[in-house]
Amino acid sequence: MKKLIITAAVMDGDDEIEIPTYFRCPISMELMKDPVTVATGITYDRHAIEKWLFSGRRTATCPVTNQVLSTTDLTPNHTLRRLIQAWCATNAVDRIPTPEPPVDAAHVRRILSQGMTSPRSELQCLRRLRSIAARNESSRKHLQIGGAAEFLAGVFARHRDGAAVVIDEALGILYRMDLPDSDLKKLIAAGGLFRSLTHVLEIGSSESRRQAIVLLNSALHVADPEHVIGCEPEMYKQVARIISDRVSVTVTKTALKVLLQLCPWGRNRITAVQNGAVWAVVEAILETGERRICELGLAVLDLLCGCAAGRAEILRHGAGLVVVSKKILRVSAEANYRAVRTLCWISRHAASPAVVSEMAAVGVAAKLCLVVHRAETGRRTREAAAEILKRHSSVWKESSCIPPHLLLSYPR
Repeated sequence: MKKLIITAAVMDGDDEIEIPTYFRCPISMELMKDPVTVATGITYDRHAIEKWLFSGRRTATCPVTNQVLSTTDLTPNHTLRRLIQAWCATNAVDRIPTPEPPVDAAHVRRILSQGMTSPRSELQCLRRLRSIAARNESSRKHLQIGGAAEFLAGVFARHRDGAAVVIDEALGILYRMDLPDSDLKKLIAAGGLFRSLTHVLEIGSSESRRQAIVLLNSALHVADPEHVIGCEPEMYKQVARIISDRVSVTVTKTALKVLLQLCPWGRNRITAVQNGAVWAVVEAILETGERRICELGLAVLDLLCGCAAGRAEILRHGAGLVVVSKKILRVSAEANYRAVRTLCWISRHAASPAVVSEMAAVGVAAKLCLVVHRAETGRRTREAAAEILKRHSSVWKESSCIPPHLLLSYPR
């Protein structure tokens, strides 16, 4: 059998040390740091076997024997661990650390029970849960089975507007747990989750705010409309603020996705506009060339311009019409469509003589002629552009703002 060789620093120089076969994990073929035995009697390194068992397979099997495991319980092999530690000491190899005690659902329930006795115990409980959540996927599974989601629901409900330390600890656990949709829905239904996340967006650190916006996006993705319609105005204000703060490209994209999930409903659109969403999105598009931010931002503006308040706000912004027009034919087919639709909303419902003249002056009319002229822009985009051009043909056909060669493309 081929022997595995590692190099370790010893007192008299660098020697090659052979790892005994029975000290190696059958999966990773590396020195075991936390040997555990499965139901078939085979010993593996805990990290490797947990990754194998919780990788989504329908049936848990033993990698060596391929037998179906009657239980996924892992028994620490203390004797083998002591032998490995002794071998490490003898051969001047870095000693493997003593592993943390294993976590199971019963252990989690005991922690939760202790955490319900007092506010001080609650914070200590959250810190212990956060430590468990940071370990590995297996530990996070036991948190779910042990009822951590229900405990967190109670924490969020009790600390909606205060106790920043408590909320921050709970947020860290929830972020790492990667809850299934069913558990996330329970958190939402219990009340307090959206308000707590909004509170973190307002006062949290950059990392906490990043985690909060990611969780808010995940929660909105699974939430029933009854929990999304009529969200508190402060949420929209803080989402707009995080877009304006430019925390990172990823955070900005996530915040735009949050607005997309909030704004299919008219009441929510008005609330978003009243709390600065239009200006934040226009500025984000204006200051970036990142394709996905432009696509998401134009999609949000398309939704918000579906209400009168949104149209008024984009016209009030000095660069509103300009930024929408400039992104046409420069980003993607989806961005073209969303930008033309936004202009279509304005053309249909807010086209005063001053607005129509401004659209010609800033190049909107000329850009729409280019859209109609280019077949690659897509049929629905060309049709929307042609509708706008026809509606204002009496003004724009005589305008000096449209180059003569583009007037040939002007629809009749």
